[in-house]
Amino acid sequence: MMISKTLTRLFAASLVMAFLAVSASAYEFCGDNSSWGDKSSARDLREVKIAATGSIEVDGGKNGGISVRGENRSDVLVRACVQAWADSDAEAKNLVDTTRIETSGVIRAIQASEKSNTSVSFEVIVPIQTNLKLSAHNGGISIETVDGTMEFSTTNGGIKLANIAGDVKGRTTNGGVKVELTGMGWRGSGLDVTTTNGGVKLALPANYAANVEAGTVNGGFKSDFPELQVKKSDDDKYSWRNKKVSASINGGGAPI
Repeated sequence: MMISKTLTRLFAASLVMAFLAVSASAYEFCGDNSSWGDKSSARDLREVKIAATGSIEVDGGKNGGISVRGENRSDVLVRACVQAWADSDAEAKNLVDTTRIETSGVIRAIQASEKSNTSVSFEVIVPIQTNLKLSAHNGGISIETVDGTMEFSTTNGGIKLANIAGDVKGRTTNGGVKVELTGMGWRGSGLDVTTTNGGVKLALPANYAANVEAGTVNGGFKSDFPELQVKKSDDDKYSWRNKKVSASINGGGAPI
């Protein structure tokens, strides 16, 4: 696990760069026509706007990732990238054509057969003040510029969080966690994110105030913050294993 200091200006620039590849355009979001051996493939991008109700729930299904981004807007834009693989072009196209996107209640894909080789990933653009409930199985979850109560989980996928606030709780079983925060402290109740088999990288501005708790069972630990450093040797390198550490940095604040 790595907890590092960042300069706010440099962090803001890198944050924009990090998310350009994911959500700069609908084409890039649904532009990866991944191959699957000698299988034929097909894909389709669906877009729909729905009314904003203050909260959304997204189910990525068996093979889909979820990306949520907050903007100054009054509605919700849902993009779904439907991809399928089959023995022929016609079969792959039929799998795509018979996949329906449901946006009434839980945002999810309804497929003709659960055994089909189909993947549906979602990009959802919401008002900044939105509560989220997200779930995936074989796919990652990313959230950017959202303030609200959030619960999310995935089994086989990474988690990326940037410029978020509120009461945030999430976990992944097999995936890394990357958190990049801005400002001088957390706005809201706190942040609680866990991974079982994956690394964690938490980047905070140097003047960020928080109560930080970190732990690892089978992994190393490094921190640029003196309050979170445990010296192992005299060579100015810090390493820590099989322990938990908690400390207040810059006077303390919400729990991270």
